[in-house]
Amino acid sequence: MSWTDQLGGLLRQYTSGGAVAQPAPDVHAHFDQVAQAAPTSVLAEGLTAAFNSDKTPAFGQMLSNLFNNSSGDQKAGMINQLLSSVNPATLTQVLSGAGLAGLAGAAGSKLTPDQAQKISPEAVQQLATHAQKSNPSVVDSVSAFYAQHSGLVKTLGGTFLTVALARIAERQRRA
Repeated sequence: MSWTDQLGGLLRQYTSGGAVAQPAPDVHAHFDQVAQAAPTSVLAEGLTAAFNSDKTPAFGQMLSNLFNNSSGDQKAGMINQLLSSVNPATLTQVLSGAGLAGLAGAAGSKLTPDQAQKISPEAVQQLATHAQKSNPSVVDSVSAFYAQHSGLVKTLGGTFLTVALARIAERQRRA
């Protein structure tokens, strides 16, 4: 039995526009079920839709929230996703403006969990906002990263999860 067969009934309730207006009381449990059964690429597509939705907060704000709730390894992974999507000149400007000029020289290398722990959520918000403006596809790469850490995205709340599930349901319906 495929994941779409397993979850078809659950996902059908997210195909109506009303589901986004008012998250279901059990949206967290539904998201867990989908995250466990669906391919990571499908989950990432749903996360991208939620990150880009006008029904959720700004991308930078959401990444700041995720960063604040992440482990050191998760923080480093997410920051490295952002750093790889920003051109060096923009990266130096943003990091300097956030008081992180020392990291700009390490742009070609990966940030360690210890280095990531020193970055403030505000600096992450600023970096994410600039990264999205200069390279909108960063949302796709960050979504792929968080599809691997699906429990963490639940901290973004019911509306975020509902938008993600609605996108996954729409994808399933079209397939």
